[in-house]
Amino acid sequence: MNMNNWLEEIKAAPRKKAMPVLSFPCVTLMGITVRELISDSGLQAKGMKMVADKIDSLASVSMMDLSVEAEAFGSTVHISDEDVPTVVGSVVNSIEEAEALAVPPVGTARTGRYIEALGKACELITDRPVFAGVIGPFSLAGRLVGVAEALVNCIEKPDMMKAVLRKSTDFLVEYAKAYKAVGANGIVMAEPLTGLLSPRLAVKFSESYVREIVEAVQDDNFIVIYHNCGGSAIKMTESIARTGSAAFHFGNSISLREMLELMPKDKLVMGNVSPSDYFYSGTPETMKAETKRIMGECCQYPNFVISSGCDIPAMSPWENIMAFFEAADEFYNEQGK
Repeated sequence: MNMNNWLEEIKAAPRKKAMPVLSFPCVTLMGITVRELISDSGLQAKGMKMVADKIDSLASVSMMDLSVEAEAFGSTVHISDEDVPTVVGSVVNSIEEAEALAVPPVGTARTGRYIEALGKACELITDRPVFAGVIGPFSLAGRLVGVAEALVNCIEKPDMMKAVLRKSTDFLVEYAKAYKAVGANGIVMAEPLTGLLSPRLAVKFSESYVREIVEAVQDDNFIVIYHNCGGSAIKMTESIARTGSAAFHFGNSISLREMLELMPKDKLVMGNVSPSDYFYSGTPETMKAETKRIMGECCQYPNFVISSGCDIPAMSPWENIMAFFEAADEFYNEQGK
């Protein structure tokens, strides 16, 4: 699939399909736990297919599990039955440990399982693009040194952070290439930790590393969708745009209308219904109201696509998820599109 043509067709369409980051709620469709899902590539592919059959989305997005890459580097991961896995502790605390840190081969720990799952999903889902969820370089480095420590060490230990970023980026380039090799149409790169930096530090510790990954893998048939759900994202739009990503996805801590004013008009901008407030904790009624509110503010921009603000929690009620899609259809119907 020529992904540049796909992007242009979306911008030209008066009525656009929604594209939520929706994968983990497949567990309730399948009657399994998150622990079981992340342990089996076949279940992951089956879950993605079940979600694709249930919703008419713009694309299918694989598991947005931001512990996978850190685990490959040696991080300890907490796994539960109902929540997305999380990284515990750190593996790098000094420049010496950063320099000694080995870049794992792709396939280490669960990375091979996730790549295998994506390849199987691409065989099952043929009516829309299939994207792999991966972590961004600064967000990966943050998990390796500790999230709170990463924010401080950009100032206090910049050489250590750059050493970890170098190795994170080298791994992520090869990881993205592996997804490309099994048939993915692109990646959704989650770089949420960057959204907690100052704009000046984001330029120094995220932008160039993201751009390196984009330049290494993005072409006519494979795109990078950059995700940042941090509150500072709206202050770093020029830096984010310079990453060269084909499209952008933002969280609900910012006004998406303001973001659309600041981002390049020729690039898709997606978001930003709160996963926790509406998909997980809301009701069908509050979901519809919020979805239509955002669409009312943003559908005047041809490069806008309605989406969740981030990855949707595994235990989110499907009544809320379906209400999101119903709201999008109702909005367009009310607008005569």
